[in-house]
Amino acid sequence: MRDLSNYKPAAPSPVTLKGHYVTLEPYDRDKHLAALWDALGGAEAINDLIRYFPNDHYENSEQFGAWLENVRANSGFVTLVARENASGNVVGMASYMRPDPKNGVIEVGSVAHGLAMKRSPMSTELHYLMAKHVFEGLDYRRYEWKCHNENEPSKVTAIRYGFTFEGVFRQHVISRGKNRDTAWFSMIDSEWPVIGKAFEAWLSPDNFDADGKQKRRLEEIRAEIAKAAA
Repeated sequence: MRDLSNYKPAAPSPVTLKGHYVTLEPYDRDKHLAALWDALGGAEAINDLIRYFPNDHYENSEQFGAWLENVRANSGFVTLVARENASGNVVGMASYMRPDPKNGVIEVGSVAHGLAMKRSPMSTELHYLMAKHVFEGLDYRRYEWKCHNENEPSKVTAIRYGFTFEGVFRQHVISRGKNRDTAWFSMIDSEWPVIGKAFEAWLSPDNFDADGKQKRRLEEIRAEIAKAAA
């Protein structure tokens, strides 16, 4: 059992995280807002993309930017913008949310992958980089993933990345004028060595064929590493 009597990790701060496929940069309104708005589909697509966010309907980038500024100032969000290394284009975003440094707990949320990012190694690498920073950079103990219980793709993704399903908080919040039951997932520091190694093996260029298709599934790799470590 780890001695936590002197455990005092720092609060998260804006950070740049560079991977093989994508680089995460601290959100800067002047630098990122217009490109992020476009990457997420602009007014025609963004509201459908973030339909499970407890947010307002956005008609323009200024409204979207005002929300990002508000959650940074009032809720402690650290929003990171994803930039594709190959093209230099902004492709999506995610945030560290609800930091609890005293207990070493933080959540990943406000995840929005633009069309260029979907079904690509960039989306997986984004979450690898963020989780690695939580456990190896911040020395946190618990990393949370929460989503609307009707958001089936998000729940499937959480399991794929190695989060453990913990249950559903019924009538958790009111979102967009309706009830939201929230599905909770987590990974903890003792699980990270196996999860991290699996991410790294899956993200290796050797794991993709000439057409960019994966050779081995992330879940398969993680199971093999866990079995070998047992």
